[in-house]
Amino acid sequence: QVQLVESGGGTVQTGGSLRLSCAASGRTFSNYDMGWFRQATGKEREFVAAITWSGSNRNYADSVKGRFTISRDNAKSTVYLQMNNLKPEDTAVYYCAADLTPFGSGRYYSRVTTYEIWGQGTQVTVSS
Repeated sequence: QVQLVESGGGTVQTGGSLRLSCAASGRTFSNYDMGWFRQATGKEREFVAAITWSGSNRNYADSVKGRFTISRDNAKSTVYLQMNNLKPEDTAVYYCAADLTPFGSGRYYSRVTTYEIWGQGTQVTVSS
């Protein structure tokens, strides 16, 4: 079973930056597509970014394009989310997730239901 642990959240001012990390343990991390999602208070969980198992394809929500970057280090079994130029509307709990289909197509990367394993989440708060 894969386990995911997020870290790196915190409180920053508008325009600031944070780097989230998601460390995986268990199965072979490098076989799986990974995603980042977020959930603001009173709202549904929404897609933020995704990266395929090889790292060759990356996709982003329109709201974060040009500001956020997803990456992975398969040797460290870790996926990252670099967040720059943060805005108050980025305030949410951020979750990483793993699609346990080995060498997946990455086709449905934005769907919550694509991912079987989720981390516990890390809070990001952006103050105005």
